[in-house]
Amino acid sequence: MNFVYLSPHFPPNFYNFCVQLNKLGVNVFGIADAEYHDLRPELREVLTDYYKVNDMHNYDELVRAMGFLTFKYGKIDRIDSHNEYWLETEAKLRTDFNIPGTKNDEIESIKYKSKMKEVFVNNGIPAARGRVVHNENEAKELIAQTGYPVIAKPDKGVGAADTYKIKNDGELKHFFEVKPGIDYIMEEFVDGEMCTFDGLTDRDGNLVFFTGHQYDKGIMEAVNNNDHVFYYSIREVPKDLEEIGRKMLKAFNVREKFFHFEFFKLRKDKKIVACEVNMRPPGGLTVDMFNFANDIDVYREWANIIAHNRFDSHYSRPYHCCYIGRKEHKNYCHTNDDIIQKFGDKIVHHEPINSIFSNALGNYGYLVRSPKLEEIFEIAKYVHAVN
Repeated sequence: MNFVYLSPHFPPNFYNFCVQLNKLGVNVFGIADAEYHDLRPELREVLTDYYKVNDMHNYDELVRAMGFLTFKYGKIDRIDSHNEYWLETEAKLRTDFNIPGTKNDEIESIKYKSKMKEVFVNNGIPAARGRVVHNENEAKELIAQTGYPVIAKPDKGVGAADTYKIKNDGELKHFFEVKPGIDYIMEEFVDGEMCTFDGLTDRDGNLVFFTGHQYDKGIMEAVNNNDHVFYYSIREVPKDLEEIGRKMLKAFNVREKFFHFEFFKLRKDKKIVACEVNMRPPGGLTVDMFNFANDIDVYREWANIIAHNRFDSHYSRPYHCCYIGRKEHKNYCHTNDDIIQKFGDKIVHHEPINSIFSNALGNYGYLVRSPKLEEIFEIAKYVHAVN
């Protein structure tokens, strides 16, 4: 089996996907713009071949790379990056080289928030009211139905960057004066707690692994307010979250893929409202959180699905696993040494966070686990305490 992995060195922890494919006898080929000798040794050791391009945004270079690998090794069976940024590029290459997976005719509904909303509505999935607005008059027509505040975010975008909460006519006018020249979707503000339904499906669309996560605040608030964040896995996924998550899997026909579905749990009545879908693993260190919460290796099991369409691990969520991020501009009460000394038996991993993710996740992150949610909250409070 021949597998092309785009940008296998980023994010840093995703090299594990290549390692596990190699262990199962899959030929793994990397395509990226990094120098080969700059790849971590563990990654270099498992790549059957590596093709360096000058610019990953130059599609012609990627086509030449795929053509070279096809000529040298035979038909490419799969291509992926597990990265939101390259979803469209992957779809184009799958289409042009006739590779199974999401192709050009399927990409819009998972890249454009307005198209996601259409799928939600057509499948009876509750979602915030909203639509793409091109000018102030169109925005005011929507606000006449929803009232203030409203949220404006790029219709096609990654993460919470360039997202605005607009509370009055003055802020609306300012938004249209400063917004980038791209399409924005505007939605009613949903007063709720952010939660997610995350997991993995096999080649036939069967749900082979799933979990849920709860956030202490929305990522948009963390980015816009330059605040720190923590979020944790749920040991028992609520029935309503699982039901709507399964409904979304069917609506978007998710096969042989990780997924990361974002929701709001309304404060007033605890109902679940869809926010957006992501057809890739959740970001940061969340895949590692899957493993620590369940004492399994999801990197290996994903590779097992690719190679054999099997998921062999059994999981029961014995732990909550929590990500706690710290931002360098804050004056924290406790040092890293203090944290390790006090909670070392609960801290399963900690590391600096790549600057690309730091606006949302902070500059340094800790993974902690415990069967007791009270302990998770105690540690998060200690790590986030500021002078």
